[in-house]
Amino acid sequence: MKEKEKTSTSKYISLILRHQPEVIGITLDEHGWADVNELITGVSKTHPLDREILEEIVRTDAKQRYSFSEDGTKIRANQGHSIPVDVELKEKEPPEVLYHGTGEKYVSPIDREGLIPKTRLYVHLSGDTETARNVGRRHGRPVIYLVEAGQMHRDGHVFFLSENGVWLTKSVPPQYLTKVEYGKNSR
Repeated sequence: MKEKEKTSTSKYISLILRHQPEVIGITLDEHGWADVNELITGVSKTHPLDREILEEIVRTDAKQRYSFSEDGTKIRANQGHSIPVDVELKEKEPPEVLYHGTGEKYVSPIDREGLIPKTRLYVHLSGDTETARNVGRRHGRPVIYLVEAGQMHRDGHVFFLSENGVWLTKSVPPQYLTKVEYGKNSR
């Protein structure tokens, strides 16, 4: 399978498992799991997919977006859902600082309102500036916010760590945010 086809199929799987399982006529259980065979059948109608390709996508995905159940019969997205599922995140004490990458065009609302999940269930945070910068680039000129996660936690905010290392929280009020990099075109 060509890399371009694999990327297209992976993005389609992400759409299905995070946002719109009904597009291929499947349902997710309350924890976000989908039956692997049903997913393959539904996705393969428009994108090349069999068990071998799916396993390769899960294994080689740089962001580790997906997980198989222990018995390999189910699959789910690790985080990023816009539909209400409980991916069984475990509450975890965050490090003192985390980072959030965004695009320059979102700075004004973030400075006013803080970080809110918008269409997702959680705000996504990273443990390093490089990851935040890469996320920000997807939205234009990157802006990186430092998040005072340790202080937030001490103030009663809850944090989760997803299977693939992304920190999640319901929101980040503006008083916990500091811009550390603004609109830098660093590549």
